[in-house]
Amino acid sequence: MKTAFKTMLCALLLIAGQATAGPMDEAKGKAHLKAIAAGDLDALMRDYADDAYMDWVGGGLEGRYRGKAEIRAVWQKFIAANDGKPRPAKTGEIEVYGNPKGVSLEAKAEYGGKTPTKVWHLFVYREGVLTTEIWQIAPSLKVDE
Repeated sequence: MKTAFKTMLCALLLIAGQATAGPMDEAKGKAHLKAIAAGDLDALMRDYADDAYMDWVGGGLEGRYRGKAEIRAVWQKFIAANDGKPRPAKTGEIEVYGNPKGVSLEAKAEYGGKTPTKVWHLFVYREGVLTTEIWQIAPSLKVDE
């Protein structure tokens, strides 16, 4: 009996100690997507870790950007490409995956404007800050709202 109790207690403690993705994580992802569509540079930069990196795969901004300064510069170019105006956006459901080391959010989006763009996004948050972002240009992507 003691062994069964200890096993059950250990299992409960293990489960209780695991981080799970929740509404706050999804809210961060939604806010980031809205900031992209709005062209709001300050809101975009708010969550990045100092040593964050972004992989922009495809299109005119193709490349890997390291640190806030490089990431800020790429967002400035993206915003300028639409004359600083907001882009109409259609986004799908955000998929949220978490464990004790961090949370990953996956989203599909279609941004309008001068150059309409379909994008598969991946955001990785560690300790509440955005450490990794992948921006995959995906022309054949289907975005379901």
